[in-house]
Amino acid sequence: MEPRFDLFANEIAAKFTKRFANTSMVISQSPLPKSTQELVSLRASQINGCGWCIDMHTKDAAAAGETAVRLNLVAAWRESTVFTEAEQAALALAEEGTRLADAHRGVSDETWAEVRKHYDDDEIAALVCLVALINAANRLAVIVHQKGGSYEAGMFDAMMS
Repeated sequence: MEPRFDLFANEIAAKFTKRFANTSMVISQSPLPKSTQELVSLRASQINGCGWCIDMHTKDAAAAGETAVRLNLVAAWRESTVFTEAEQAALALAEEGTRLADAHRGVSDETWAEVRKHYDDDEIAALVCLVALINAANRLAVIVHQKGGSYEAGMFDAMMS
């Protein structure tokens, strides 16, 4: 499959994606740990099959010092020992918040209780907004068949300044 459309070359799409990227600065500047932000973004992107976002969040996480072992185990986080209880709660929220159509209740009370146990209100706000934002980003890239593989860590930093 070849990309259908270049979101960065079209004036309307470029304006939107710049504002979209600027929205993400609110989350990146929040107290939610950067490693948690990347793990959550990676997990939602895996579920949605977004090669572009998987590429971006894997490389950004690695550039920030995340280990290959943890990155490789995100897809099987329940069957691994390398994530903290707080990270597990965030990953569960990411999965349930991404798979809304698969669950009649959306995010379960059990998952929400675990999130409340490990994060304060500002971190929860950032986490909920992050799950919504990464799902929207996944949809943009998947719809236009934006491929993974060419992303370089930090390549959008200038866009967000």
